[in-house]
Amino acid sequence: MIEKPLTPADVEFVTTLHGDDPISFVVLMQPRGSKDRLLRAIDDIALGELEQAAQEGEEPEGREALEPAERALAHSVAALEAAGSRARGHVVQRHPLEVLRGVVEETRADEVIVLTAPHFVEEFFHRDWASRARHKVGVPVLKLFSHAVDEDQPTSGG
Repeated sequence: MIEKPLTPADVEFVTTLHGDDPISFVVLMQPRGSKDRLLRAIDDIALGELEQAAQEGEEPEGREALEPAERALAHSVAALEAAGSRARGHVVQRHPLEVLRGVVEETRADEVIVLTAPHFVEEFFHRDWASRARHKVGVPVLKLFSHAVDEDQPTSGG
């Protein structure tokens, strides 16, 4: 589960987690939602990223975020495949944890990786994706922090 396109460092990290074992990915990405805008701004402030906090209202949300999410997902799947992994992906607009649980059951996944930026407020209250997924999927959930996105990559988030 991701909220931004994978950077080269993210791809290298997740594709080498299990050594040389063959690995495949089902990447889920949820477009940004306006309900999370305040939490994202608080996290930006906590990280000292005041300019980014001020720009939260300028980021596409809802239906407008669907196309950037699809581009970011396509970029991430292509990057995983270029690194030698099998990968497919889905943009998830509703009920992401239910979709995640369905993917885990369908693929008989060994684990879930939640690759996200730090979300201090959500993490404090255990409302972040990884904490919530741990109660839904029935397999280990590994939470990793994503690397910064390069200027040349498509952007989107969840």
